[in-house]
Amino acid sequence: MDLTLNSAVLGEELSGIRRFTFLVRGTPGACALTIGEPDQNTPEVVKEAAKAALDANDTHYPPGNGYPYMLEAISKFEEKVHGLHYDPEEIILTIGATEGLFIGLSTVLNPGDEVIIPTPAFSLYESITRLCRGVPVCMPTEKNRFQIDPDQLKAAITPKTKAIILTSPNNPTGCIYTKETLDAIHDILKDKPIFVLCDDVYRTLTYTDSYHSFSEYQDMRDRIIVINSFSKPYAMTGWRLGYCLADAPIRDRMQIFHQYSVVSAPAFVQPACVAALESDTSGMVEIFHKRRDYVYKRLVDMGLEVQEPEGTFYMFINIEKYGMDSLTFCEKMLKEGLVGLIPGCYFGTEGYMRLSYCYSDEDLKEGLDRIEKFIKTL
Repeated sequence: MDLTLNSAVLGEELSGIRRFTFLVRGTPGACALTIGEPDQNTPEVVKEAAKAALDANDTHYPPGNGYPYMLEAISKFEEKVHGLHYDPEEIILTIGATEGLFIGLSTVLNPGDEVIIPTPAFSLYESITRLCRGVPVCMPTEKNRFQIDPDQLKAAITPKTKAIILTSPNNPTGCIYTKETLDAIHDILKDKPIFVLCDDVYRTLTYTDSYHSFSEYQDMRDRIIVINSFSKPYAMTGWRLGYCLADAPIRDRMQIFHQYSVVSAPAFVQPACVAALESDTSGMVEIFHKRRDYVYKRLVDMGLEVQEPEGTFYMFINIEKYGMDSLTFCEKMLKEGLVGLIPGCYFGTEGYMRLSYCYSDEDLKEGLDRIEKFIKTL
């Protein structure tokens, strides 16, 4: 019997980031600075809201896209905090930002359509694009301080280009796109039938007053899909909750993929999401800001080249001068220095490694001490 599987699935591997993290965790005595997950716990007010919903037996099927009060809360939050005007009927509560990306690309892509992905980037973008039968087109940015070069973008666009994914602040660099960069992108795309997926999951974790998202260009709202998450700003990674904002005709089609894949987000977590949106995240931002300053100074003082991030909780460290590819370097540092960082190759960019500083101050000091000791041996 000749059984065949979906060729798109056969062509994909499990996450290299997770594989390397498992390798670090399986190394006795190793210090891990790998995963992008806040070390804080979910705020009590959020957990209490979920508990109260369970006690009230809010355990039945909710509306597919989210309870009306939930969608209204997101709509008001986005308008008040981010200045984005999306009606509740233009919002879907999703199972994390990952589902948002999946249903967004599933909705806009036909087989063979191209998706421009500025790199370095979260590897998930390429995988989802291929699983949706699209073609990833990687566009390197490391030679331009991780900003998008307008000429490079123009050259990357072809008649098959259907979408571009913009992540700012960026994982893994922590850099944000400047207003000049965003204006240039807008000028290039405004008259083109190209969708823009704005992965804004880190926008709350910024350390500058000059942050802008491409989602602000509402003259293109018919082609913009905004994706956000509760995971990072509210320490809710395990809750697996996010949401999408899209112009009504696009959201109308996105809900097809949403409802036929996951049906809905769980009922009893939705009051918790409202509580999260009403909570103050400034304390968490302050913690990561201080850690950013500490880690950046330590890396610079030990002679490593790194661009100071303006958001997220990542540093993307240049290791080209050591003459090794990123996987070899990180494996060697893990084996000999007992400290684990993620190789840049897993973000589509060689010659770098990603450090996550969402670990305790003690863990960061120990990890940085080990990095400094290791590089002195090279």
